[in-house]
Amino acid sequence: MKKIKAGIIGGAGYTGGELIRLLINHPQVEISFINSSSNAGNLVSKVHADLVGETELKFSNDLTSLGNGGVDVLFLCVGHGDAKKFLEANSVDEKIKIIDLSQDFRLNDKSIIGNRKFVYGLPELNKSAIQSANNIANPGCFATAIQLGLLPLANAGILGDIYTTGITGSTGAGQSLSNTSHFSWRANNISAYKTLQHQHINEIHQSLIQLQENDGVYVHFVPWRGDFTRGIYVTSLVDTSLPLEEVKQIFKEYYKDAAFTFFSDTMIDLKQVVNTNKCLIHIEKQGNKIAIHSAIDNLLKGASGQALQNMNLIFSIEETTGLKLKANYF
Repeated sequence: MKKIKAGIIGGAGYTGGELIRLLINHPQVEISFINSSSNAGNLVSKVHADLVGETELKFSNDLTSLGNGGVDVLFLCVGHGDAKKFLEANSVDEKIKIIDLSQDFRLNDKSIIGNRKFVYGLPELNKSAIQSANNIANPGCFATAIQLGLLPLANAGILGDIYTTGITGSTGAGQSLSNTSHFSWRANNISAYKTLQHQHINEIHQSLIQLQENDGVYVHFVPWRGDFTRGIYVTSLVDTSLPLEEVKQIFKEYYKDAAFTFFSDTMIDLKQVVNTNKCLIHIEKQGNKIAIHSAIDNLLKGASGQALQNMNLIFSIEETTGLKLKANYF
């Protein structure tokens, strides 16, 4: 079987590293190149030290294969704003499929560049569109966790105002050091940030009104920084008079064929999903309020794992290939 040739732009960061780990173990993929201008010529394992003995690949700054169709799929693991700049500055053969992990093409009014139209890559919402797409805008990490907790209710047409809190690990801030990401500040500390104005709110709202056309649907979101490295845990509060068992059945029906999203009848823990591509969901109800808890690994289901899931769908590969990962529960 001919292997899919993959290229990675921005392979030195957290999402690039996760993607490399997944791709070198994917039975139907061959990595053609991993781009990093600041690390060109260095072994990948020099930056991602856990890959010693796993690969002899080196970082490259040679992009000639993009113009002659030398790869089948290109992953853009770059910062927000940089994916658009990269595509404007470089000629990429139209036959090459692109999966962008930045936020540059997630919104409908920003999803086209040149002749490329990007499809929003949340499989639990847009699976059929992803399967026929050439370009994917991978969802944000918080956006993924929040949406997966709300899509079944939007599909049932019962959403109104939504109040959400969520906590994320330090890897969600990226690899560059800042005042709020270094160990001595982050350890034994929790803080809120971007209250009610997080950049993922717009893509969440866009997805919800795709299922429930109602101007009253809106997410009021307060994100938190946690003192751990990986994972996102979200709780959303929604009003409904429906009985708890009926709400549970709505979720179970919506996700009955989902490859990685599962409803749990018992309370969920972050440890259950870290180092996996899973999303776990649990619901509680008091009076007319339901609390929807959802948890994912921000670097996998929230980024690189979902990107690989989208690649599998684009190339008609079984959706879970290369992603049957187990949590480090203890």
